[in-house]
Amino acid sequence: MRAAHYITLAIAITLIALLYWGGNTVPPAKKQGAAMQPTAGAMTQGPNTMKPASFDSIVTASRRQLPKTVADTVLTIENELTAIRDSSRMASVFLRLSGVWKRNNVATVATYYEAKAAKLENSEKKLTFAGQNFLELMGNESSPSVQVWEAREAVGCLEQSLKINPDNEDTKLALAEGYIEGTGEPMRGVQILLAITREKPDDVAANMLLGKMSVQSAQFDKAIGRFEKVLKQEPENKEALYFLAQAYEGTGNKKKAIELLQKCKQLVNNPEFSKEIDKHINSLK
Repeated sequence: MRAAHYITLAIAITLIALLYWGGNTVPPAKKQGAAMQPTAGAMTQGPNTMKPASFDSIVTASRRQLPKTVADTVLTIENELTAIRDSSRMASVFLRLSGVWKRNNVATVATYYEAKAAKLENSEKKLTFAGQNFLELMGNESSPSVQVWEAREAVGCLEQSLKINPDNEDTKLALAEGYIEGTGEPMRGVQILLAITREKPDDVAANMLLGKMSVQSAQFDKAIGRFEKVLKQEPENKEALYFLAQAYEGTGNKKKAIELLQKCKQLVNNPEFSKEIDKHINSLK
């Protein structure tokens, strides 16, 4: 089987696996596993050349979803903003505007205004939170152009947060994901992860991300090293076992891959997952 086939298989099975343990081990974004899904192959295909959507187009389309009374409220607050020059007052109005959109379940626009307020307040916590929210939205977004816009918004928030606290590892990991998954600059994300592992060679989250990238780019030997480091720290890490199995399969070591898949299946202990894993194991025999 050619390397490209292994990559396709890895991506397809990853989508199944994510149903059962809900994302990777990177701490900051709540659903980073979901964020892997729409762009899982992007890192092996070179820069993302998709033109990002504009906020104007997003908010215009979203406005059509609002009841007239809510749309009128939004317009009133927007008009109020045009008359404000003080940044602290402006931040509070952005938060009010965000609240209106959030209550009407338009998370993309709500997060944008939340981020605007965080940038004005220059709050590390709020900037990181907004960046994480953008990453989560990116993972669930069906429009590629909106995904790219969300990734860039996430990166902007997280970069500003790191200027306030350059040592926050969770923020660094989230920023790396933003670069890798959506901005078309995956190597910037890789450099962040490599810098973390130079300081902390056994860092679980950074090694997980680097290992996944190695699997998806068919650098199976590198992936094995990354996931084995993770498993030294967390012997029952289901994701590390699963991706390590993919890496061994990529090198042609089917016996080891089957052994790891069996262990992963026992730890996940989910009938549907077990069925899919058994099916794959049988294909390797």
